[in-house]
Amino acid sequence: MSSASNVIDFLHTVEQLKRTKRTGWLNNKIPNPESIADHMYRLGIMAMLLDDPQIDKTKCIKMALVHDLAESLVGDIAPSDNVPKEVKYQLEAQGMQKLADTLGNTPAAKEIHALWIEYENNETEESSFVHDLDKCEMILQALEYEKSDDKKLDEFYECTRGIFKHPQVQSWVEEIYKRRSH
Repeated sequence: MSSASNVIDFLHTVEQLKRTKRTGWLNNKIPNPESIADHMYRLGIMAMLLDDPQIDKTKCIKMALVHDLAESLVGDIAPSDNVPKEVKYQLEAQGMQKLADTLGNTPAAKEIHALWIEYENNETEESSFVHDLDKCEMILQALEYEKSDDKKLDEFYECTRGIFKHPQVQSWVEEIYKRRSH
């Protein structure tokens, strides 16, 4: 069991996700862009909508909630930052280890760390689904910013075109594209 002090230290660090705005939206000069926590929250809700008995919904919800935790320490490293994938992974892995160490050798720390590793490795049905959700949430947010801020955010659609694997997410993406064209 983590000490109360360690838990509060962990939660204080995670709070940075509420303050850190997503880099892609900042780069596109979106006024009042979503935070990393905003993104993670909706991703968790999206995972709750899973309708596939072959995939562990609870694991997907948890994975959605932890997939960007390291960004509380390293920030939101976007493709436009031109940081090599290996370097980004290393920075985030170190961040996740630091977060896990804050909680000590506890079941929660082990679960959070294991979920993050599973997400990063992207070799399970659950991690593949959450990766799909991550990109789907991004283009849904792009659609919302296009409508509210009268902007064109083509780059977000172009970098995700054709990558979605899960049929449920594919249907959501089709609907997003349909709404974008109207």
